[in-house]
Amino acid sequence: MDAAQIRSLRPRLKSFLKKFDDCFLRSDTRAHLRTYMCGQLSDLPRKNCEPIADAVQMPPRTLQQFLNLLDWNHGLMRAKLQKLVAREHASSHSVGIIDETGCPKKGEKTPGVRLQWCGVLGKKENCVVTVHLAYAVNDFHCLLDSELFLPESWSNDRPRCQAAHIPDDMTHRTKPQIALELYDRARSNGVVFQWLTFDELYGHNREFLAALRQRQQKYVAEVPVTFTGWVQSPRVTHRTYRKCLHYGSVRKTPRCVQGTPLPQSVREHLRSSPELRDQPWQKFRIKDGEKGPQVWEAKHVWFFPQDGHELPLEPAHLIVARNVFEPEQIKFFIAHAPRETPLTVLLWVAFARWRVERCFEDQKTELGFDHFEGRSYVGLMRHQIITALTHLFLSRVHQQWREKKSGADGLSVADSLVGLGSNLVSSGSGGPAASHADSPDHYQHPRS
Repeated sequence: MDAAQIRSLRPRLKSFLKKFDDCFLRSDTRAHLRTYMCGQLSDLPRKNCEPIADAVQMPPRTLQQFLNLLDWNHGLMRAKLQKLVAREHASSHSVGIIDETGCPKKGEKTPGVRLQWCGVLGKKENCVVTVHLAYAVNDFHCLLDSELFLPESWSNDRPRCQAAHIPDDMTHRTKPQIALELYDRARSNGVVFQWLTFDELYGHNREFLAALRQRQQKYVAEVPVTFTGWVQSPRVTHRTYRKCLHYGSVRKTPRCVQGTPLPQSVREHLRSSPELRDQPWQKFRIKDGEKGPQVWEAKHVWFFPQDGHELPLEPAHLIVARNVFEPEQIKFFIAHAPRETPLTVLLWVAFARWRVERCFEDQKTELGFDHFEGRSYVGLMRHQIITALTHLFLSRVHQQWREKKSGADGLSVADSLVGLGSNLVSSGSGGPAASHADSPDHYQHPRS
């Protein structure tokens, strides 16, 4: 964004920032937020404290202290951001997306830095990993929250944590545990997710899935090929049974009755279970990207996941999706939703994860999300919250400009799916028609 564009947005930005005035006790501290956000919106090649401060002829230390030392309530800022989204972007078709991202860093001082998997590089690298919760509805999406993934090596080294200003009560937690904390925090601030979706790192964690079911949250989870269960309901007994040859030996209860088939992996069900193996594939055009349409074909059965103790959990949808243009690419999803939920809707949710990837892409390439160079946990979290706030401002401006340009007809993607049924279009190959599981958005994922 150039200087002229920023100037044109200044009245809107000023009005937007007034919503967060009470996060600051002092007006001069409050003014630093505007400076920082304007720097993120600018065309500066690097968007950390020093170049932003230099651009407005301010001592860099002033912004460094703003992030790390000055007294202002970034927790309240996060809560107000979430309440704003809950109040002004609520929808019966909202989707929450959980994902993590890594930012490569040199040295050993940045909070949480270590050699670990960095998705942006596709390999293990020295980086900082943060877990995020995104919100998407129609053509609007934003990040609601983030938290640092603290490796065990850091958690066990409390002097190192103290040097990075990591709170004493903050210890190592798994990424699914962090994700659940983010979800609960957003819900406490009024955000309602019609659906939640996430990749197999979270989908394979049965405790995480159980926690979402306890919260009555509908979700579509990608699961690994080793995820096990039954495609037919296994019989379970609660009757005790004493073996005559071994007096006093009692079989555990509840248990599957004798002769019940063993649970199989979802990959094996696709190969050998008639319910899936013999079911014809249905084609769906997921979305149109810069490289052309994404067309997947899917199969769908009612499924009984294993709880880890050879017992079935409550039934769920099992969806198998295969890329039409790359048939070796197969994904498996488990959906906790009413049985009558259309496959079209389940696929629409399952393939909504590009929204959080687009948030990461925009914030890293445009707003300096990964430009943080401090050594303080508080500074890192404040930087990410402010970046989320800047991105929210841009998302709202984009939505307003688009509605003004095209005229809102009130019909969302999910409306077309649920209210009007499948929209069939040609698959482009002379084959069967493909159902729309999504419609083209103004935002297109760059890797689509």
